[in-house]
Amino acid sequence: MPEDHNTYTLSEDGETGTVKIADEVVAVIAGLAATEVKGVASIGGGITNDMVARKGIKALSKGMRVEVLEEGVHVDLVVNLEYGYDIPEIASEIQEKVQSAIENMTGMKVTGVNIRVVGIAAESDD
Repeated sequence: MPEDHNTYTLSEDGETGTVKIADEVVAVIAGLAATEVKGVASIGGGITNDMVARKGIKALSKGMRVEVLEEGVHVDLVVNLEYGYDIPEIASEIQEKVQSAIENMTGMKVTGVNIRVVGIAAESDD
């Protein structure tokens, strides 16, 4: 199997094989964690939990960049927030959730989670 530069080798064990995690998998984990935070309207290009059900889980990797480096994982995440929430508080909670999810699910160390707020979703009349 050819080496894929977009994978992270988690472990190499001569007897049982190798575990590799693709960057896109780490991005999906980050996206799911971010959408769980109350006050997050959408991530990336407007991806919400409802859209994930229609477009598939890979849609969550849009609007973010994940770099898996030797020293750890670095995530840049673009979000739209709901109106009325404290932006620094929500951003901090997103950072904590994303870091925790990636570290718990992959065992990789997270070196940084940058949040870029690109919009505020107005309340709907529904």
